[in-house]
Amino acid sequence: MIVDCHTYIWTNPSQLGRDSRTSVLPQTSVADESRPPTWPDASIEHHRYAAGPVDKSFVLGFKSRYLDAEIPNSLIAEYVRQHPDKLVGFAGVDPVSVADALREIAHAREELGLRGIAVSPAAQDFHPTDTRAMRIFEEAARLRLPVLVHSGAHFSPSGRMAFARPHLLDDVAREFPSLKLIVAHLGSPWIDECVALLGKHANVFADISGLLQRPWSTYNALVAAFEGGVINKLLFASDFPFTSAAACIERLYSINRVTLGTSLPSIPRQHLRGIVERDSLALLGLAPPAPPRPVDDDFLDDHDT
Repeated sequence: MIVDCHTYIWTNPSQLGRDSRTSVLPQTSVADESRPPTWPDASIEHHRYAAGPVDKSFVLGFKSRYLDAEIPNSLIAEYVRQHPDKLVGFAGVDPVSVADALREIAHAREELGLRGIAVSPAAQDFHPTDTRAMRIFEEAARLRLPVLVHSGAHFSPSGRMAFARPHLLDDVAREFPSLKLIVAHLGSPWIDECVALLGKHANVFADISGLLQRPWSTYNALVAAFEGGVINKLLFASDFPFTSAAACIERLYSINRVTLGTSLPSIPRQHLRGIVERDSLALLGLAPPAPPRPVDDDFLDDHDT
């Protein structure tokens, strides 16, 4: 099974908040300096087309009073209802108003059918151990809802990077050891902090969204995870609409090419395949384990170095 653990849809980039016109967009190719950057197509139609080989996609909501931003949970839920066999919805929840956030969690779970929560300390301007945030983590643990945390640098100029560091989640994981936490982007640029966090806590995982556009950075991140003994806790994720799942799989299987002709270590093929085929649904308590997916060894051999 291939599960893409980090994708978005929106109807207009303005839903990303007041900084949407000045944000530093994730780069998918060499920038054309003669033209200003534009937001990629995040429509439902494009999301369905770009899923490619993926069996299930997590579709993330987003809400930030700090940025005046919202990708409505109702939009996510309607899309998931159309394709329940292909999609898993995560509610965007802003912990800053804890009473509203708790109501949103109940509504998202009981009426919208969403199965996880997405928060962003940098974009929502809260410390992960803020009392209000801890109430949200506590409720998620009680309801057995996995929480995806947008740890790492945020594209918005107003994002508070001080709140985005992976090590700040250590106290959350210590307080709620049964809570399934997903650290987005492997905590980039604080990869080593994230690797240490993964090694310390059984129920903390990380997705690789946003990394694969940068092969050298990705290679170093994967070597750190492999040498740290936590590469089995990395979840496949594309970061759609900034790239596609198929492109990410291609780049991942080709990652050892960056060290051809050197004495630098390579990442064993079975671990790269493990990331792509990891049954994230089972790991996160969202589904029973799936039977193994048949592997095209010829495809793997073509991309193995």
